[in-house]
Amino acid sequence: MDIKNYMNDLGQQARAASRALARAETGVKNTALLNIADAIMAAQETLIVENAKDLAQGKKDGLDAALLDRLELNAERIAGMAEGLRQIAALPDPVGEITDMKYHASGLQIGKMRVPLGVIGIIYESRPNVTADAAGLCLKSGNAAILRGGSEAKHSNLAIAKAINSGLEKAGLPALAVQVIETTDRAAVGELITMPQYVDVIVPRGGKGLIERISAEATVPVIKHLHGVCHVYIDAAADLDMAVDIAFNSKCHRYGVCNAMETLLVDTAVAAEVLPRLQAEYAKENVELRGCSRTRDILSGINAASEADWDEEYLAPILSIRVVDGLDDAIEHLHKHSSGHTEAIITQDYTRSRRFLAEVDSSSVMVNASTRFADGFEYGLGAEIGISTDKIHVRGPVGLEGLTSQKYIVLGDGQVRG
Repeated sequence: MDIKNYMNDLGQQARAASRALARAETGVKNTALLNIADAIMAAQETLIVENAKDLAQGKKDGLDAALLDRLELNAERIAGMAEGLRQIAALPDPVGEITDMKYHASGLQIGKMRVPLGVIGIIYESRPNVTADAAGLCLKSGNAAILRGGSEAKHSNLAIAKAINSGLEKAGLPALAVQVIETTDRAAVGELITMPQYVDVIVPRGGKGLIERISAEATVPVIKHLHGVCHVYIDAAADLDMAVDIAFNSKCHRYGVCNAMETLLVDTAVAAEVLPRLQAEYAKENVELRGCSRTRDILSGINAASEADWDEEYLAPILSIRVVDGLDDAIEHLHKHSSGHTEAIITQDYTRSRRFLAEVDSSSVMVNASTRFADGFEYGLGAEIGISTDKIHVRGPVGLEGLTSQKYIVLGDGQVRG
């Protein structure tokens, strides 16, 4: 296969399909989403058969249990994909929304209209359900999509793609509005991320290595976050019962997610009181604690934290702890070590909470809440395509609105500029 020509063809087809989607009415897009959900349910047996091929190959290739679990499709997960598409259909359509419309002295009306980005390339690993989720979000926001799943999920992704194409055609939309790259050749990714004439934005979803490569090599804008080194800071003015609950939930609710706490900061004024309580709670979940010297003076039997620990996204039952000298010291730690994802302060002091909100430069900054709430569904977006720690053009959970842009619209009745 000539990868360059193959990817060029996909790009041309996606660009043509994006124009049809941009003018599609909301009802038609919703019908397509519901058709795709029905097609996925109708193809359940086929999806499980194709997924079994991927699982068998994955076991042969030595994938660990966690990766095999992400890869597996069963009746419950297939139903979840279909339900996710139905939920996207029920969300408000951002496309065409007009805001800030005002009369100006010239007599012109000037405002902004929300429009699709165009063609979105999405590169992801392991989970085949992302194929349906990504297609649904792109479709509802009026964008064509080129999807590149991991080679370990090739058969599953292509089977899901057939259901997607069927649902699009049945609604009268171009089947090629969603295309799954069929080749597992890594060169296809290199082409996808360097086709600005056809692709408007790239969304990578996967490990740090994948995202670093995409960020370094892409000539197309990228919506990304490299990793989630999230923090909770327990202030001297914290309600300590609340602090224990939040620090436990932020770490232990789920480990392998980007919004899990990886470093706990504790004001020295309350460290001796709150840390033993937290150690007892973490011990119940077998969480390994790594602490600074002051933490180890308070807690016996824990490992020393190295300098590298402050920058580590464990995605595992491991937590680094540092005792700090107040809010200024905590914020300075965040300036040095935060990945820009999510940070939380636990405090009853209004002034300190306001300072934390103003001075901490992350995509989500919280007061008295678990970092696990940094999620598109929890924020009321309905669904998300990922988290962005970039500052342009979208930051935080990326939902439907994040997959659109705005253009100025001007309404006149013959005005000319003198």
